[in-house]
Amino acid sequence: MWNRRFTLYFTARAVSLLGDAMMPVAAALAVGPLYGISGVGLVLGVWTGTFVCLVLFGGVFADRFGARRMMVGADVVRVLTQGVLAAAFFAGAPPFWLLVSMAAVAGAAVAMFLPGVNGMVPLVAREPQRANATLKVADALAHLVGPALAGLLITLTSAGTVYAIDAGTFLISALCLGLIRLAPAAAHAGTPADADSGARASSSLRRDLRQGWQEFRARTWMWAVILIWMVYGVLVFGPLVPLSSALVGARLGPDAYGLAISFLGAGTVLGGLLALRLRPARPLAAGAAAMALYTVLPLCVALSADLPVLLTGHVLGGGALAFWSVMWATSVQTHTPQAVLNRVSAYELAGSVSGISLGQIVAGPATALASPGRLLLVSAGACLAGCAALFAIPAIRTLSRAAPAPEDAGTR
Repeated sequence: MWNRRFTLYFTARAVSLLGDAMMPVAAALAVGPLYGISGVGLVLGVWTGTFVCLVLFGGVFADRFGARRMMVGADVVRVLTQGVLAAAFFAGAPPFWLLVSMAAVAGAAVAMFLPGVNGMVPLVAREPQRANATLKVADALAHLVGPALAGLLITLTSAGTVYAIDAGTFLISALCLGLIRLAPAAAHAGTPADADSGARASSSLRRDLRQGWQEFRARTWMWAVILIWMVYGVLVFGPLVPLSSALVGARLGPDAYGLAISFLGAGTVLGGLLALRLRPARPLAAGAAAMALYTVLPLCVALSADLPVLLTGHVLGGGALAFWSVMWATSVQTHTPQAVLNRVSAYELAGSVSGISLGQIVAGPATALASPGRLLLVSAGACLAGCAALFAIPAIRTLSRAAPAPEDAGTR
C-alpha cells in the first residue's frame, strides 16, 4: 500500500487533519474572549453553512477538473485565509467582519476540497479499505493531539501562532498533493480531457448536478444510509457534544469531559486498526453491527455512569464509529464509477452534515422540553433504531465487498 502516491496522499491528509483538529479550540479560545459565545457560534456557523451550500458544486468541479487539482486549489485558498487571520491576531484584535468573512471563504474552500477526498483514495491505493482505515487512524490521532496542542500554543504564545501553523499544514498538503502523479487514464477520468470531452465541456452545471443526483438516487443502499444518517445527525451526533459536555462537566468536572473525549479518540484509533485487519464479505452489515455499540456512549452519559464506565463507553463509541466510517467510505469508493464519484460523495456529505448542523441548533431549545439526560436517552434509542433500520433494508444488509482493482502499471 505504501507506494509513492499513497505516501504523499497520506502525508497531505495527516498534516492537514492535524491543522483542522486545532481550529475549533483555537476559535473558542481566541474568538470567545473578544466576541463571546455568540461570536464563536456565528463564526463556526458561517463556516458550516457555506460548506453545506457549496459542497454539491465542489463535487461537480472535482469531476470536471479532477479531484487533485481542486484539492490543491482549496489548500492554497486556506493558506491565504489562515495566513491573513494569523497576521491579524499577531497585530492585535481582528475585527469581527474579518473573522466571519475568512470563515466563509475557508468554508467554501473545504466544500471544494472534501468531495475529492473519497475520489482520490481509489486512485492512490490498490486496497481502499486498508487505505481508509489508515487514514481514519491518522484522523483519530490528529484529534487526540490537535486540541491539546492548540490550547498549549495559545497559552504559551498567541492565537496567531496556531493560525500560522494551520496555514503551514495546508501549504504542506498542497505541495504533497501536487507531487502525486496519476496514471493518464486516472488523471483524466471524468475531466474534459477524456473520450467524452466534447459532451463534458458543453454540459451545464445543472446537468452535472442532475447526473450526480441520479447516480446517488440509483443506489438504494446509499441514499437509505444517508436518510438514516440525517436522523442520526439530528437526534444523536448533533446534540451529543453540547448535552454530554454539560452533564459530564457539571457532575465530574470539565477535566473529566476532556478525558472522555481523549478516550473517544483512543477508541477511534482502535476501530481504525480493527478495520485494517477485518475484511467482512458484507461491509455495511458489519458496520451496522459495530454501530450498535455506539449506543453505549449516550447511554452511559444519560445514566450518570461512574468515570471508568464513562470512559469505556467513549472507547466503544469511538471504535464503533471509526469501523463504520471505514466500511462506508470503502463501499462508496468501490461501488461508484470514478467519473461520478466526487459528485456522489458531495451529495452524501451534504446530507450527513446538514443533519448534524440541525441537531446542534435544536439541542439548546430542546432542553426546555426535557432534561439533557432524557434527551440523551432518546439519542441512545435512536441509535439502536437506526441500526435496526440498517439491517432491515436488504440493499444495505446484502451489499457485498467489491473485488480489489488490479494495480495499474503506473503505480510507483
